[in-house]
Amino acid sequence: MIAIKNVIFAMLSGYTIQESITERAKTIIERGIRNHDGQSVIIKRLKADNPNIKDISRLQHEYEISKDLDCSGIVKSYSLEADGNSFALILEDFGGQSLSQFLAATQLQLEAFFNIALSLTKTLIQLHQVPVIHKDIKPSNIIIHPETQLVKLTDFSVATRLPFQSPSIPAPNAIAGTLAYMSPEQTGRMNRYLDHRSDLYSLGVTFYQMLAGQLPFLSNDPLALMYAHLAEKPVPLHQEHNVPPALSEIILKLLAKRAEDRYQSAQGLQYDLQHCWSQLQTQGTIETFSLGQCDRASQLLIPQKLYGRETEVQTLLNAFDSIHNNNSRLILISGYPGIGKTSLVKELYYPLLRSRGYLISGKFDQLKRDTPYAAIAEAFQSLIRQLLTATQRELTHWQQQLQTALGDNAQIIIDLIPEAEFLIGKQPAVTPLIGKAAQTRFYRVFQQFVGVFCQPQHPLVLFLDDLQWADLASLQLIENLLSEETIQSFLLIGAYRNNEVDITHPLLNLRQKIHNSEIPIDEIQIQSLHFDDVDNIIKDTLKQETDQLSELKKLSNIIYQKTQGNPFLLANF
Repeated sequence: MIAIKNVIFAMLSGYTIQESITERAKTIIERGIRNHDGQSVIIKRLKADNPNIKDISRLQHEYEISKDLDCSGIVKSYSLEADGNSFALILEDFGGQSLSQFLAATQLQLEAFFNIALSLTKTLIQLHQVPVIHKDIKPSNIIIHPETQLVKLTDFSVATRLPFQSPSIPAPNAIAGTLAYMSPEQTGRMNRYLDHRSDLYSLGVTFYQMLAGQLPFLSNDPLALMYAHLAEKPVPLHQEHNVPPALSEIILKLLAKRAEDRYQSAQGLQYDLQHCWSQLQTQGTIETFSLGQCDRASQLLIPQKLYGRETEVQTLLNAFDSIHNNNSRLILISGYPGIGKTSLVKELYYPLLRSRGYLISGKFDQLKRDTPYAAIAEAFQSLIRQLLTATQRELTHWQQQLQTALGDNAQIIIDLIPEAEFLIGKQPAVTPLIGKAAQTRFYRVFQQFVGVFCQPQHPLVLFLDDLQWADLASLQLIENLLSEETIQSFLLIGAYRNNEVDITHPLLNLRQKIHNSEIPIDEIQIQSLHFDDVDNIIKDTLKQETDQLSELKKLSNIIYQKTQGNPFLLANF
């Protein structure tokens, strides 16, 4: 191993390695000297001799994000140097160590806490104004000089310059960032986008750990940890630790589940922290006060909760609860474009996480109606990709389950979903059949395939959007899946534009067949928002005083008349 390292060191010319600081999952952090001027530097390089493109791109991304940032509170990126088959990131060295190392060796006093907290908050003010969202704030990414207490933020490998992002739903071990410090919305398991307030949540977790000596949520199970971020309340610091209640409340506000309930800006947080610090300096104590009095968002932030959909959400949740009794069920959601069909379905993210279930989705395309099963295949492709990021033990479990269920017919599934071959390996060719015999075999094998994932311990929700463009073969397969008694704990949700489905559309024929059978079915027709819903959105967005409500009502009326209560048009008004 030492010999290999020596070879790698030789590949990076112009630098002399002095010591290895730390190793992470995919990177090595070293301290060295830049030979031409004797400048002390930090060198971040990939561990693998032949790293994959994704890891190399991540290192390049970190450099591109941070190289031009004019911010005194971040570790400067000097250059990106060729390093054999990869690159090495050359960073500023100001003699610091990670905050995690500092905390392990130091009994943190309140004075030191406020110095670190205010420094980090000032840095976030500057970053969010760029805008940059860091997305991975944690003690190991915070560097502190042990003597001067100078604090800087590092590692922009998953940062973004976008003002907001819509997270996907990857497997727990494939999420960009660090799960223990991750905001609820960054997990992808909330019906919410991610913005700068996600960093404030991660900062709150870091503050909690600094004062308590432990994280607010502890678990080795990624799903349990995600559930804690979404649903569990941390123990207030003042109850079990010698932390002033006012400071404890600040940290609880940072750790609010909904971004709307947190500080809306790092400036607002800075004001409250400074107020606490001033009290401690002048009085020796910190008295409680009303938080967030100077907290104002720097941009217009529309609340992300659903308005006016309480009945529809409850119907959806009740249907999901019912499949835990080994049932299959169909929900048809109809409405005009932009009315909020997909947003409604995303309300299942939280109960799915609690039940350790899967939600997969596919979308029918008007231009691909001649490709049978396209949206269904798309949905299961995403499921296979999730499973491929699992641990080797979990992969072996799924391989065995699928091989047992599919037997010698596994190639039929691979023909439809090529990614399945990465999970179950190459399979023998199947005996050719034609006509009805081939169709019957396909139905049976696909039922067996789906049945593997539909279990009480991990129910499956399949969401198919734009059913108005579904091909006839897909509609027949949907009917076949729902009528199969061996498939249990399965919820199929179909959404369609009711203005594009007339009485001759085959979707209505499917709906009638389901109604005539014993398969449970719910139908949700989403209407435009009422005026009161629009008015509540405007009030929650602008947060104006009571004496200005009459003016807000006039604004709400104008917006309602212009958008006719369409949520998409309202958000983009």
